[in-house]
Amino acid sequence: MLPRVLLCGEIEYVQDEFKEMFHGIAEVIHLVSESRSHFLASFGPDGPYEGTVALYRRNTSSKLIGKFDAPLIHALADTSKVRWIAQNGSGYDEIDVQACKERGILVSNTPRANEDATATTTLYLMISCLRQFSMAERSLRSGTWKTPCNAAQTHDVTGRTLGIFGLGRIGLRFARLAHAFPMRIIYFSRRKAESVPDWCEYVSSVEELCKQADVLSLHVPLNQSTAGMIGEKEIRTLRRGSVLLNTSRGRIVDQEAMIRALEDDHLSSVGLDVYPDEPHVDPRLLTFPQCTLLPHIGGESAESWRTRELQALGNLKAFVLGGIGEDIVPELKTGIGNSTIL
Repeated sequence: MLPRVLLCGEIEYVQDEFKEMFHGIAEVIHLVSESRSHFLASFGPDGPYEGTVALYRRNTSSKLIGKFDAPLIHALADTSKVRWIAQNGSGYDEIDVQACKERGILVSNTPRANEDATATTTLYLMISCLRQFSMAERSLRSGTWKTPCNAAQTHDVTGRTLGIFGLGRIGLRFARLAHAFPMRIIYFSRRKAESVPDWCEYVSSVEELCKQADVLSLHVPLNQSTAGMIGEKEIRTLRRGSVLLNTSRGRIVDQEAMIRALEDDHLSSVGLDVYPDEPHVDPRLLTFPQCTLLPHIGGESAESWRTRELQALGNLKAFVLGGIGEDIVPELKTGIGNSTIL
């Protein structure tokens, strides 16, 4: 009998490759649950998910069964044989990885798949905020031509200082794009990055990053240590008239502090692709025409979607074939390196 894998979310871009990848090595079953209770009950004897050893997960499944929080993870471990969750996406904040660690379930993500798409989105947000292009486009579409655009409120990109919080793959890709103007690039990460260009200057703290940056761009995952990390103190440490960019996760920023800084012009603009309570967007943000707001599409392109699906499915296939998984999230790598045999 073939091991069973459950798709919590459909495959959209690589259906032919997907069928070939799992032909003869696993029985693929699809999510049929429309509630969390049905989902968990379905792993029992004669249930539609009985015998499932691994999951492929998209965030869209949250609409049906909720996030993979601690109660779900513990119940999943109690009622099923699931030992691997292959997340489609670099972000995995909807999965409680500490609960997974406690119950022997490993989680993989797709850290390289959307770096170019997200970095180019961040570049767009930066240029749009500095030049107020979003407001200018809306003025044209509304028939007011350049009104209310004011050149005195816009700024060139060249020569400004870009502060990057988190110089991982996406942060470094964005740095390379921005350096072409050129800009001065400074960054802060938990540790000084190795093998980075000499024009990437490391600073010793978030406070120092904010002191020097004209533009602050966030590229860190959401976890307990980063939630609310950019708050009143950090925003007020930025120079008056600075720009804040966020393509990571909304809850990294104290939204109330950010809005106050927009109201009193301490921040000239913000470029956001993420929000604390998606898809809800605080209506106050819509009252600042100089800001550029996107509906969390930064990592979405045809190319990145294909890559993400293939990478997530590749992690799932590796587990099925021998219990050897790749792209394990950092919190679960302790003591097992980059792969593990279960």
